[in-house]
Amino acid sequence: MHLLFVSSLVPVSKPSSGFDIANRAVLDGLIALGHRVSVIGYIEPGQEPARPGETHLLGEAQFANARVGAATKLGWLLTALMRRTTVSSAKMHKVSTERIEALVSELQPFDGIILNSVQLPAAFASVFQRHPNIYVAHNVEADSALANSERARGRIERMLFSREARYLEQYEKQLAQGASRIWTFAEQDRFGFGYMLSDKASVLPLVTQWDAPEALTSRPASYDLGLIGTWSWKPNRIGLDWFLNRVVPLLPSEMTIAIAGQIANAPTVSHPGVMFLGRVPDARAFVAAAGVVPLVSKSGTGVQLKSIEAFELGLPTVATRQSLRGIDVIPSNCSIADNEADFARLLVERVADAQLSPNRFVSGALFHHAQKSRLLENLQEGLASLIRPVDTGVTTSARENTSGKPNLAVHEGGKAR
Repeated sequence: MHLLFVSSLVPVSKPSSGFDIANRAVLDGLIALGHRVSVIGYIEPGQEPARPGETHLLGEAQFANARVGAATKLGWLLTALMRRTTVSSAKMHKVSTERIEALVSELQPFDGIILNSVQLPAAFASVFQRHPNIYVAHNVEADSALANSERARGRIERMLFSREARYLEQYEKQLAQGASRIWTFAEQDRFGFGYMLSDKASVLPLVTQWDAPEALTSRPASYDLGLIGTWSWKPNRIGLDWFLNRVVPLLPSEMTIAIAGQIANAPTVSHPGVMFLGRVPDARAFVAAAGVVPLVSKSGTGVQLKSIEAFELGLPTVATRQSLRGIDVIPSNCSIADNEADFARLLVERVADAQLSPNRFVSGALFHHAQKSRLLENLQEGLASLIRPVDTGVTTSARENTSGKPNLAVHEGGKAR
């Protein structure tokens, strides 16, 4: 099959963020099944496409809020208000609908389009949804935006997140309705777009790299606890704040806690062992140097790729149940707790075990093999839907919206295309 892979950010040669890692896993899986994949999307400055010869770039762009200035953020907001769309899709309008139409036409013939996450597919749905497609839901974005609004610090921030959630709910459901198949990364997300659509949704287990990581060699830990993440993403920050405010005060003062990743407005922490390291050159080396890795998600949807990476590497972990969404088999060296007192107690016990054990790692090879095998099976099953019609029982399509709510096709200056 010849497939188009449409994504706000294209898969890159050296993925670092969770979004990048998931993109690369799906792309590598499609190629491993023998399909030709043409990629459309933007790329961040300094990155290289994973498949340069098959990638059609819309330009360089930086979409992370933490890496742009106030003027850029204001421009995105104004575009969203004028086009009556989400801020996340407003970012995509650096190119015109005509450019997208021409590019899709140039790449024909193809068998279907993989609509990767909501941002770019929603911005140009009037083009993409003319063709058979599969929708890849990295998260239920509307739920995440709603949770962010409930935790917002001010009235304006709450209003903006609520607005984003309203539009995202409509857009995600319309993309899901128009797709022949929906791919999610967590079981609970199958039901995020309505129970009528859950039967055509399936879960893609993920790996953080296509080849199994090499087994880690035993060596003394550089610090007792190590956390790394994209802290500019609100759900991640909620988990980090919970850990710092509720768990860390319960830990012994002599425990060392290293936190990697850029943090805007880093909180003040009284615990003497907390170290904010910022960006680190090698994320894998960082977590491998930790005695124990806390997995602290308390919000959001989709899968936590940092959890998968820790399990692939065989690292000892203490995890909240929210950190384990989308993961069926939990390794023996992972302890689970949601209450801060239990979480802190387990961290102390795991750190003590790591200090006494000659090798604190377990083999992650079986976990990686199982994830990849099920990923390929579910990709193959989903692709079959592109060549046979699927009756979902849904009568209102993304292109025939009679509800009076904003339609995905309404973006260019508020005029339906």
